Amino acid sequence: MTGTVRGATAVVTGGHRGLGRAIVDELLARGAARVYATSRRGGTSDDARVVAVEADVTDERSVARLAEQAHDATIVVNNAGLLGGQSLLTGDLGEIRGVFETNLFGTLAVTRAFGPILAADGGGTIVNVASVLSWLPGSGAYGASKAALWSATNSLRDELRSQGVHMIGVYLGYTDTDMTAALDVPKNDPADVARQIVGAIESGADEVLADETTRRAREAVFSG
Repeated sequence: MTGTVRGATAVVTGGHRGLGRAIVDELLARGAARVYATSRRGGTSDDARVVAVEADVTDERSVARLAEQAHDATIVVNNAGLLGGQSLLTGDLGEIRGVFETNLFGTLAVTRAFGPILAADGGGTIVNVASVLSWLPGSGAYGASKAALWSATNSLRDELRSQGVHMIGVYLGYTDTDMTAALDVPKNDPADVARQIVGAIESGADEVLADETTRRAREAVFSG
């Protein structure tokens, strides 16, 4: 199922910086007419095609307001994410829950809000940004939440397919954003990852494996 980007309206959660900002820029470069870019703190944009929206994916009322405002969207990118809860055994349980609230339940809340809108409008695309850590242990609550998101994305794809809504899962290693700024490791260019994501929207791919590390990890897991 291919998706049309040119002339489309999109929503990108966490769209004001890092990978989210790169996705906004790539959508516009490929002809999107309007992009709602969300942040918990709100924001502004010098581009008239970008609508800056204050939204918290962990707050159902905030998500409902976003869905009402962006009711014309045909593309939704669940990019908002949170680090924390490094140790599942000894870390603060509230912090661990907070990571899951953003990375899993926040993504689910946005999908549940926009799925019916896209279906009623004839279909569309929802993108969930996960991680190579979906398949690798040792990253505490972040990795566990992304593993849960991988599973949820696969299940949601099956549920949404009959409604004409295409679900894409995105998996990537270290990427050059604020989240990884303190890490002295090789990193993906966010612009390159964004190009792959928008390319998948256009081509109808089910997954984006954004780098060689991710492709090897997935192959290792599924080859037994």
